[in-house]
This record gives sequence, C-alpha cells and structure tokens, in this order.
Amino acid sequence: MAAGSAEGAGGCDTGRIRPGLALALLFALAGCGGFGGEAAPEAAPAPASAAMPETPPLPDRVGDEAALRQFYANVQSDLIATGRLRLETAPADAPYGVPELVRDFERVALYNEYTDVNGEFLHQESPSILRRWTVPIRVAAMASPSTPRESAHDRGNVAAFTKRLARLSGTDMAMADDASVNFLVLFMNSSEREAFADQIRQRYPTFAPAVMNALRDTPLDTFCTTYAFFDPENPALYASVLILIRAEHPPLTKLSCVHEEMAQAMGLPNDSPEARPSLFSDSLEFALLTEHDEILLRMLYDPRLRPGMTAEEARPLLPDIARDAIAAEQRDGGAPGLAVN
Repeated sequence: MAAGSAEGAGGCDTGRIRPGLALALLFALAGCGGFGGEAAPEAAPAPASAAMPETPPLPDRVGDEAALRQFYANVQSDLIATGRLRLETAPADAPYGVPELVRDFERVALYNEYTDVNGEFLHQESPSILRRWTVPIRVAAMASPSTPRESAHDRGNVAAFTKRLARLSGTDMAMADDASVNFLVLFMNSSEREAFADQIRQRYPTFAPAVMNALRDTPLDTFCTTYAFFDPENPALYASVLILIRAEHPPLTKLSCVHEEMAQAMGLPNDSPEARPSLFSDSLEFALLTEHDEILLRMLYDPRLRPGMTAEEARPLLPDIARDAIAAEQRDGGAPGLAVN
C-alpha cells in the first residue's frame, strides 16, 4: 500500500493508509518520549482512468477478528477489480528512462508533500533533504503467536525483502534478534494489541514509547504505518524504524505493506503521482517493488550523494547516477530494454 511520509529533525515520521479511498495520510506524533518529532498528511488522486472502489463499512468492534479479515479482504478485492495492486515489476505499458528516473527520484527522495504551517499540516509540497542509513541496519519481525503458520510466512517475507534491500542499497542490513535491532516490523493483531505491546516492551525497550502510542492510536482504516526516527545529532541520518502492519490483512496486502514500508524506510519517504511503474504513488496501481523502484534505491545509496543534500545540490549528479543505476540493474538481470542514455 502506498504511504507517504514527512520528516522532522531529530524526531519521527509516520504514514498511514485509508483503504479503498487510496489516500496516504501522515499525522503528527508529538511527545513520543525520546522519539518525539513531526510528520504530515499526504494524499493524491488515483489516475483518472481508474474508478475508485467504494469503501466497505468498517467492523463495529476492534476485536472482531473475523469481521476485520473480511473487511480487509473486501478492500483488496475491490482494488484488484479496479486495476490496482498489479503484480508486474516491469510492465510494457509503463516505459521510463533517465529523465523520468531523475524526476521521480527528486520528488520521492528530496521533497515532502505536506508542510507545517502554524502547527497545521497543509497539502503543500516543500523541499526536504536526502536522508538514508549509515549505521548497520538490524531487522526483526514480530507476529501474532495465535497464528503460527501465517506468522512464520510473514517473517519469511520480511527476511527475504531484507536481503533484497541490502543488495540494492549496499548497506550492512540483516535480520537479528537482540539488542542491536533498530528496524522493527510488527504484524499486529488488533485483539492482541495489549499483550503484543508487553512483549515488545520486554524484548525491545527502546521502541516501547512509540509502540505504545502506535498500538493505542491506530484506527481500523490504517493499513500499515511507518515511524522513522532520526539521529538527534544529525537529522539526515536514520537511527531506527518501527513498522506496523495489520495481521488481519490478506496475504497480498500484507506483502505490499512489507515492500512499501520497508523500502520507504530506507530513505524514499515521499509519493509522486508521476512515478510509474512504482509503489511510490497514491494510485495503488502496483502492489510490489518494481524495477523502477529498485533503481531509485540504487540511486539513493550511490556514494556520489551524501545525507543532507538538497535537491539543488543533488540534481546535477542525478543523470549520471541514474545511468549507472540502470546499468547495475541490467547486470543483475532487471530493467530489460532500458537504454543507458
């Protein structure tokens, strides 16, 4: 699912999804202990050619797991029926080249879609800075103990995608299960949220304040959420990430949340209606990370770019970086037919 994000220095950002309406929203997270910071809402229209599905009624009770599963399954079915959640990663009907990659990278990596104006977040795009990881990334996935087979599958998806992100970014990124964890992915069952919070508090106490806020305030129409925390000494560097994904989702929706949230948490927090084929678009057209998005990740971690760069500083470098990223993608067997020019 598409989710935008906006970022606050020394703080945290968070994104959430409204199913069916294809909205990506961000909200302020004030006073979250040592993780306090800013965020902002984001929303963009889907392509005019696609009819928006009607949103099914929400279940009356948070703890009604069967009703929640049916609700989210209906949303997924409606999105697929209207041409969304496509599984292609390099579709012939969405060509792109260096100019499009440069444009999309600038919008996705170097801009915020919402601006804080007198304490209110307005849908007004504003320049940001390049943010990425420079410390080792240690990923853990926690899932509901009440569904062991499903939970094992979810953790397997996180582990597989962690390897993929490590390869694309060239970062020291791996799964872990100790105090080194700074990238936590939670598959949250609504009826077990309190017990889940207690488990997290015991195993990963540094995440506890943010987890408690997230579990307490996550509404039913929030599909998946990312909280990104920045180094208080350098707001261009990520320090830790918390991702919340509803365990009641059907498999494709959960996998889409894994791809989108984990990829955005690497430093591609914005969405662009022009980016295609891409997860980083509110159209929800594509369900999984595309080859276009893989190239954006390669560009983000190119050594010619540095954390803290503005769009003006990065822009002259981006065409050559895009060409080299395309070439690397082609060497790895992706990006078929793209010209390196």
